[in-house]
Amino acid sequence: MIVFGSSISPFVRKVLAFGAEKGLDLELRASGLGSTDPDFLAASPFRKMPGFKDGDFSICDSSAIVHYLEAKFPEPNLIPTEPRARARTIWFDEFGDTIVMGCGGKMFFNRVVAPRFLGREGDPAVADQAERDELPPILDYLERTVPDSGFLVEDRLTLADIAVASPFVNLGHMDVQVDAARWPKARAYVDAILARPSFAAWIERERAFFARAA
Repeated sequence: MIVFGSSISPFVRKVLAFGAEKGLDLELRASGLGSTDPDFLAASPFRKMPGFKDGDFSICDSSAIVHYLEAKFPEPNLIPTEPRARARTIWFDEFGDTIVMGCGGKMFFNRVVAPRFLGREGDPAVADQAERDELPPILDYLERTVPDSGFLVEDRLTLADIAVASPFVNLGHMDVQVDAARWPKARAYVDAILARPSFAAWIERERAFFARAA
């Protein structure tokens, strides 16, 4: 099974971590907006990462991919079947993809992607405003929502945790850290999920990449 994209994308990273937690062997094939790889284009006609290929089946979008993997490889179960738990997991997947990354994406694009990969200036005011005005309410929400178990749903690891934690890797690449004095539970939660082997190996590779590109 092939995942097209780069783990620097939180959406690609989500799929890779999800697969790792299931013990799946996913091949990451470097692809992006300028890629002409026909397999990538077949999977993702609008060149959005990640794309995915499993034999003669292709699909894109991180949520579609993980739901496919869950259906094909149901154990270990990472998307609950109990109705309320499943609904909450889907909500946290959306929260991570659109709200957390909606904020983090403004910061990452303007501080990293535009100047380092596109060769043009970002808009620091947009990034600063997102960090100042959008990030604190997200952390406030996590601070009051994360259970004592350290997992968002059913007191065990699910897609909810993978999806919510993944964008925080990108914040870390910008040296944006969760203030442990203000948000101790949120900080401990993010640190614990990202310390799992399913994330840690990719994070180290990304850090090495940024170190070489500096």
